[in-house]
Amino acid sequence: MRLPPPSSPTQLLRLRLTRSALSRSAVSTTSPLATSTCPSSRGTVSTKVRAAAITASPRFQSLLFPPSTATTTTTTTAFFSRNNLSTSTTVNKRDQTVKPTATLAPSIPVVLRASVTGLGLLFVLGLGLGYGITGFLGQKSTEQQELPSEASYTTIKKNIQDILDDESSTTNMSREIAPGRPGNLTPEQEEKLKQLWKLIFQVCGVSSPSPSSESSAPAATSDDVSIKGDDKKKKSKLSMFSRKHKKDSDDTTPNSTSTASGSTPGSPAIVLNASTTSGDDDKYNQLSKFHETLASQSPAAIRETIWSMVKHDHPDALVLRFLRARKWDVEKALVMFISTMNWRDNEMKVDADIMRSGEGGAAEAEKMEAKTSEEIAKKKLAIDFLTQTRMGKSYVHGVDKQGRPICFVRVRLHKQGEQSEESLERYTVYLIETCRMLLQGSVDTATIVFDMTGFSMANMDYAPVKFMVKCFEANYPECLGAVLVHKAPWIFQGIWRVIRGWLDPVVANKVHFTNNISEMSEFISPEKLPKDLDGQEDWEYKYVEPIPGENDRMKDEETISKLQAARAELVKEYEEATLQWIQGGNSEELKKKRDAIAEKLRVDYWNLDPYVRARSFYDRIGVLLPGGKLDPFLEGKKDAGVSGITEGVAKVGVSDTQADDVD
Repeated sequence: MRLPPPSSPTQLLRLRLTRSALSRSAVSTTSPLATSTCPSSRGTVSTKVRAAAITASPRFQSLLFPPSTATTTTTTTAFFSRNNLSTSTTVNKRDQTVKPTATLAPSIPVVLRASVTGLGLLFVLGLGLGYGITGFLGQKSTEQQELPSEASYTTIKKNIQDILDDESSTTNMSREIAPGRPGNLTPEQEEKLKQLWKLIFQVCGVSSPSPSSESSAPAATSDDVSIKGDDKKKKSKLSMFSRKHKKDSDDTTPNSTSTASGSTPGSPAIVLNASTTSGDDDKYNQLSKFHETLASQSPAAIRETIWSMVKHDHPDALVLRFLRARKWDVEKALVMFISTMNWRDNEMKVDADIMRSGEGGAAEAEKMEAKTSEEIAKKKLAIDFLTQTRMGKSYVHGVDKQGRPICFVRVRLHKQGEQSEESLERYTVYLIETCRMLLQGSVDTATIVFDMTGFSMANMDYAPVKFMVKCFEANYPECLGAVLVHKAPWIFQGIWRVIRGWLDPVVANKVHFTNNISEMSEFISPEKLPKDLDGQEDWEYKYVEPIPGENDRMKDEETISKLQAARAELVKEYEEATLQWIQGGNSEELKKKRDAIAEKLRVDYWNLDPYVRARSFYDRIGVLLPGGKLDPFLEGKKDAGVSGITEGVAKVGVSDTQADDVD
């Protein structure tokens, strides 16, 4: 019996698919008919096999399944096409094998099948439409029944606002205290802090916290080094303030009580481990600076310089930076602390010159008529400093997702040789110190973004990079939160390999490379990022010149003396409370007392600040407000209807940040 020819392309396609399926089943059997009669080596199925499979003649079935084999046949009808082809599976009870066969299903009228299919589709569509209408009406009914009242709307709005305010406060101030900071110290870390304060007080000549035998021991000179065997801990004793000239101590012996010139008789000796004095990991030669400071400065001078470092910081927070940087090694932290103090006071003159002169002092020096070589050099230094400030080579704006101030460095604006190396260093220190004014609360680090857009080899200058690395590793420890190198070109890869070799592994791990706004948004919200970095904030750097008279309070010597005397009393209170704490006073009451005095020191600094620090660009535009308050995104100016940075904003900022007197 032959099948009727297909009457449409659809029937033809279905028939071909059916033939292909049945032919594969036929080929998989072990029957001789499954072997191709085609001479091709590919083993394709012959036309006779496919025809036999389709017609499923009795002779074909008898060849596949001999009558002697007991079988049970189950037929499943599948409507592959209008020709009603069906497939069958035969299960061999003897070996449980399954063999497919093909038969013809009884003829079913095409119209009937189409009608049944159409009715099924209509039923499904009607059912779905009914459920949709029912759900919609039910939802409307529920909404009408549960419509909240006006009071409910007010409560919901208030709750949402409270959540947003709480998230904003958490983001900007980072309420969670990081480990190793005041208020989140382990007992071991607290003990290390006590030990470091004890050594600092010895250096400063503050009364010893415990009149033990070590305080009454004779002071040794810096040349008296005792090493007790190779298997024992090697230590070297040195007087805190002894001179390092051997000629002054040639006639002394290790047991002599005489001291070198400039030393303090009877002062307790500082005992340093040989691992500290060896200087194996002394990358910046801080140990020699430590000895130099002890030998050349009096305890009172060292004490004064140390407390000038403490601005609006918690004193413990400042000291803990050095402990964390030296992995809680007390003696190495002391060496780093004292050498940093020496660097600030003697080398860079941070407080006495850079921050006291500021932008206003540079503007005055720029306009002066230079006659002597010293005046010419001073004027050139001021011009170089202001040139960088005006162009916005680097600026601080906004905060990242962790509330850290962001310093943007536009590398393309730097050209090697345009400014002197000294002016570059002063500018770097000035920017770091200014950014330090923007650290508040538990936020004690900043983020630096190096914008590498348009970078070329003409912008590469290793000297300022090396100085910046030294600043953060040796003199501003634990101040760096993250470094983002944005859109670095391929030529920077070799440069980065050189720079990475200079970095401490801890600092190197803080460097991240970003290429687009998506990667940058992991650290900074796009809406808080300026548009020139593909962000959404409509803000750009426009420098505001210093205003005449903005630093007049720095000339009021009488008020300065009163403020400094009041601060000295607070410092003395803090030292006394710390001495009690070191002696073993671990009571919560004593800890609260120290924290309360530290808070007084913070508030007191902002009273003193306008008299010792020249006003900066950030004071003039209103980012840094009186009392240390911050407005990093100038939200107050936006609320007042002022957008961007204009001369009007600058004048408003100056009038806000300057008062006639500070009580």
